[in-house]
Order: sequence, then structure tokens, then C-alpha cells
Amino acid sequence: MTNLLLRLFVKNYQDTADSRVRAAIGRLSGLVGICCNLLLFAGKLLVGFLTGSVSITADALNNLSDASGSIVTLVGFRLADKPADEEHPFGHARAEYLSGLAVAALILVIGMELVKTSVEKIFHPTPVEFSLAAAGVLIASIAVKLWMYLFNRGLGKRIDSTTLMATAADSRNDCVATAAVLLASVIEQVWDIRVDGFFGLGVAAFILYSGWNLARDTVSPLLGQGADPELRQKIVDYIARQPKVLGYHDLMVHDYGPGQRFASIHVEMDYREDPLECHELIDDMERECLRSHNVHLVIHYDPVVTDDPALTALKDRVSCLLQSRDPRLRLHDFRMVQGRKHMNLVFDVALPSDLRGREEEIRQTVEEVLNAESQRVYHVRITFDSTAFE
Repeated sequence: MTNLLLRLFVKNYQDTADSRVRAAIGRLSGLVGICCNLLLFAGKLLVGFLTGSVSITADALNNLSDASGSIVTLVGFRLADKPADEEHPFGHARAEYLSGLAVAALILVIGMELVKTSVEKIFHPTPVEFSLAAAGVLIASIAVKLWMYLFNRGLGKRIDSTTLMATAADSRNDCVATAAVLLASVIEQVWDIRVDGFFGLGVAAFILYSGWNLARDTVSPLLGQGADPELRQKIVDYIARQPKVLGYHDLMVHDYGPGQRFASIHVEMDYREDPLECHELIDDMERECLRSHNVHLVIHYDPVVTDDPALTALKDRVSCLLQSRDPRLRLHDFRMVQGRKHMNLVFDVALPSDLRGREEEIRQTVEEVLNAESQRVYHVRITFDSTAFE
């Protein structure tokens, strides 16, 4: 069914790297969500009104919130597809995150209202009239929501969309919640135990949980969430495999929304290499990262001195001292600056977050050991970088 809908409504749907295809897939998800959820809302609201079931009515309102969320998602993907302009030179792709945040806020508000309604039903219970029509609507709802879960999860994986994956998770939770509503109706009918309010409270809890998770997933990238570790690893693995590359550091990835990722990295090469050949290789690496990972990469070329035995030996010794302190400590941009009475050692160190606040202690340890081992006086100057930019 998913492939059929894609073929019917999304041109060139297999080219998911194209922002227009991505937007079309997002709009398809939104339209399908609106149609399905409105049908479920109407059916459940009618049955809930006829039977007096607060849990069925709560589930109906949940479907209404899902329909509203689908509308917001639809608008969000349309806004995200707008091209870059003077005020937004990196495009509008973050509108997808904002639409997810709006959906989360809507879900949380409705969830709180359902908590209030369910608590009132617990303290003032009324009988629920069970019917085959009610059971049929709830069973149909579970089947539809299960399909929507598979549908949105498939689309989310196709375009790597956190919003669609969150929508899929919400549909999955709805399956569980509706099953709970059905179970409450059966229990009240068979054993005459007033559990409708409690099950309605459970449905509200599912709604709140889903809204909280969606809010967390959408707010995090807006606040500057770090790049996906798997993506970072793919980039550095590719860079490290290239000819002439001796090392790399300071990888930074900026996320301006799905499909709009920019990155920069420092790449070390022997200073004796032909600069024109190095420039050509850097161009090739930048183009390949865009093609393979959809990342606009900018590479800074760092020439490295490799034929100075004294510098190499001292660099290896300092590296060994850092590694003995903590294997995660790595240095780069190592330089020696000769003074009249002492030698300045200047370099950068990638510092894990749990070692923050101990920078001076690390610097002093390296300086003291070097001075104890040599007749020369060394002054160590370290710039500490976060390992997020290693």
C-alpha cells in the first residue's frame, strides 16, 4: 500500500535526496493522517456519545489531536520546502522541527484535559453501555492505527525524518491505548467493575508520554544537538581512507534541518605535497561527502612538518604523556617555538566532557615531566577542544 501511494502521489519518489521529493513525501503522510484520523474521530465520538464511555470519547479526542497534528505536519513540510532567501541563507528546513514541536504542544494540552476528565469519572463513575458497534469501531481503530504506524515508519526511514518517526510512534501508542479502552469496556460489561475512568486515565498517560517524547526529539536539534555519531564516523572514516591524508581534527557538523547539514573539518597533509594536488583532493572529498551523506563539507588544509626528527620525537613524547593520563586525550597542531631561554610547545588537545575543569592540572603534568626529563626548559601552551569537535 505504501509503495502504491508513493507511485500515485509522489513523482520520482525514490530520489529521496531531492528536497522536493522529501517535501512531497511529508505532505503525503500529512494528508493520509488527516483522512484516517478524522474518520476514526467521527466513529469513536459517535460510539462514545451513544455508550457514555469517557475512555472511548478520550480516544476519539486523541484521534482529533492526531488529525490536527497531521495538519501542522503538512504545513511544516510545505514551509521547510521553501528555498533559501536573504534572511534565511541556509533555507527553511528547520520548519519541520517547529511543526513537530507544535504537534507536541497540542498533544500535551489535550492529554492534560483528558487527565481531568478521567479523574472526574473515577470519583463519579457512570455505567458504560457496551455494544458490538463499540467493539467494532475500536477493533477497526486498532487495525487502522497499526497500518498508519507501519506507513509512517516506512516513510520516516526513507527520508530520515524524526517528525515522521515520531508520528509513527504515536500511532503505535494509539494501538495500545485503544486496546486498553476496548478491554475496559469488556471488563465493565462482564464483571460490572467501574474501570472506565482508570483506563481513560491510562489513555491520557499515553498521550502525555507521546507528547513529551516528541517535544524532546524536536527541541533538541533546535537547541543545537550534536551530530549523529554514526554520521560523524562515516565522515571521518572516509576522510582517513584518502591518499595523502595524515590525520584530521575539529570536525563540526551544523544541522539547519533535514537535508540541510553543513560541516567543516581540518585535514592534515605533508607540507611537502604539491598544493595543487592537495587542493584537488580536498575538492573531491567535499563533493563525495555531499553525494554520499548529503552534507555540505568544507575542509581546512593543515600542512604538517614530517621531516623534523626533534619535533616528531617531542610530539610523540607529549602524546604518550597525555595517553598515560587518559587514553582519550589526543593532540594536534603541534608546534615548537624557540625562545632565548626556553622552548614553547603549542598544541591543541581534544578534551572529554568529564575532564572539564582539569585543564590546568593536565598542562602542569605534561610541563613538569618534560622539564624533569630534559636540560631544556619547556613552557607548555595547550588549547583544549571539546571532543564533540575532534
